[in-house]
Amino acid sequence: MGRIMAIDYGLRRTGLAVTDPMQIIASPLDTVPTSSIVEYLKDYLSREQVEKIIIGMPYRADGSLPPWAEAIENFAQLLGKLFPAIEIEFYDERYTSKMAQQALIQGGFRKKDRQKKENLDKMSAAIMLQQYLGII
Repeated sequence: MGRIMAIDYGLRRTGLAVTDPMQIIASPLDTVPTSSIVEYLKDYLSREQVEKIIIGMPYRADGSLPPWAEAIENFAQLLGKLFPAIEIEFYDERYTSKMAQQALIQGGFRKKDRQKKENLDKMSAAIMLQQYLGII
């Protein structure tokens, strides 16, 4: 059984989270500049077995998508071409940033660390993955 990876794609930074090989625990992995995300994934996926990638879609409260959602769809298409053996699925990521902020507070992160967007991005990806798995 391979891991499941969650990607919180952003125009500047991309947050990543993965499960353990048994797909029981979801943990933050890293935050990567979006400009180098493809290289990062090529390296990571050459070392780790990932069977599915879920990509967050930033639906608004009314169910619509913002204009930059097209960039996420293009990214998903690119991943599909680069990694055809890996299933790619979109997931509604509404409110994960707010939940991530609360998780950082409850986790005892100092205010300085909570303000780092990198921590918020990878925690958002982890929360999205936990929701996908039905953990939360």
